[in-house]
Amino acid sequence: MASKTTLNAKNLEELGAERLAQLLIEVSTGNAAAKRKLRLALAGAQSPREAAREITKRLTSIARARSFITWKNRKALVTDLETQRRAIVEQIAPADPDEALALMWRFMALATPVFERCDDSSGTVIGIFHQACADLGQLAAKVQPDPQALAGTVLDALQDNGYGQYDGLIGIMAPALGDEGLAALKSMAEDLGRSPVPVPPKDQWKAVGWGTGGTTYEHEMRARERTSTVAMALKDIADAQGDVDAFIAQYDPKTRKVPQIAAEIAQRLLAAGRAGEALGFLERAELGDGLRVPLAWQDIRLQTLEALGRGEEAQAFRWDCFERTLSDSYLRAYLKRLPDFDDIEAEERAMAHATAYPSLLHALQFFLDWPALDRAAKLLVARHDEIDGDHYEYLAPAAEALSERHPLAATLVLRALIDFTLTRSRAKRYRYAAEHLVTCARLAGDIADFAAFETHDAYVARLKEEHGRKFGFWSLTAA
Repeated sequence: MASKTTLNAKNLEELGAERLAQLLIEVSTGNAAAKRKLRLALAGAQSPREAAREITKRLTSIARARSFITWKNRKALVTDLETQRRAIVEQIAPADPDEALALMWRFMALATPVFERCDDSSGTVIGIFHQACADLGQLAAKVQPDPQALAGTVLDALQDNGYGQYDGLIGIMAPALGDEGLAALKSMAEDLGRSPVPVPPKDQWKAVGWGTGGTTYEHEMRARERTSTVAMALKDIADAQGDVDAFIAQYDPKTRKVPQIAAEIAQRLLAAGRAGEALGFLERAELGDGLRVPLAWQDIRLQTLEALGRGEEAQAFRWDCFERTLSDSYLRAYLKRLPDFDDIEAEERAMAHATAYPSLLHALQFFLDWPALDRAAKLLVARHDEIDGDHYEYLAPAAEALSERHPLAATLVLRALIDFTLTRSRAKRYRYAAEHLVTCARLAGDIADFAAFETHDAYVARLKEEHGRKFGFWSLTAA
């Protein structure tokens, strides 16, 4: 049973309304966010309309603010925005969905002024607006506004999508738009695409950028933005309508050969039961040297070959994908489709291929993912001179994974990290390098034979001879 002093709703209720009110006043003193929550709760207790007024006032205040928000004070903004969004959904929507929908559109209009003065490197703020965009779809489906009017509102919103706050809006609004609204939106978007951006007199042209192609002017930038907005809108409308051909029509013949675009087209054709056409687009894609083929293109090609009943060709392609990328997912899929015992031989062939793979890091990561730690250890010992100590993010986890059963391999990895740090005088890494050296000393006791490699004592002696003046490092090893 919880203590009577535990902070929970039941214990607080026993304090009584008067005492709780006093405590809330004390807690909210000097806390603007808490005060806003309390005012909103009081307004909601009167009526949803009063709550809506309180929300409107706060949204207006946020829109008018001008102070820049750094990562240090971003939390207060996030709390404020989330409080208003939730109030619209939880307090207003159940009683007055029409008002809630109008408020949510107003909330979304905050995105541009907010991002103009906000550091959102963490992506937290845009996440709130993406959730609000999803809320818009749910509210619109409940309200069922006039499809024509909703189509116009959606198109207006897409023209103010400079920070990606309305990404996916058409798909979100498709249920509320229905066939009539989607058709109206398509017509409006096409009309917008045919409508030129006004060009001011030349003496009024405003330069907004410079590049190898010369000066970029404001009206030119707006024209490009409009073209991009219309193209993306028509693609999303085509998806919402299930019109593959309309989606394809948004790309010129040359762009359709870009592997990523070909994959997107093929994915839609395959879903529409047009696997033969899907394969055609995939085959016409220009893959360059074939070494950096997008995963999306590879995956949809495999699905297409299977859909066409070309299983053997799909298997050969899986092996090809594995050989080029060392992706364990392709190898697992390949082995899964082999007859009993054939998979053992194929796996051994795959291990040999990975061992000889040009990129040591790719091969190491493959063996760690499979997992085949013994092969990873042998790889590092055999190709120790290829270990690049600059890749801390790969090597540190590898050393940790290998340290228990393969201490020599782990030591070689840690030495590469230490050597790189000291040779390049990366002072910010000295602390980590010192920790690695301590780990090497511990692992040395588990290594029965260093073979052709230096013993730990010999290695430390060489470090002192070559880097003895790097006192910042050696002071950390003595700590």
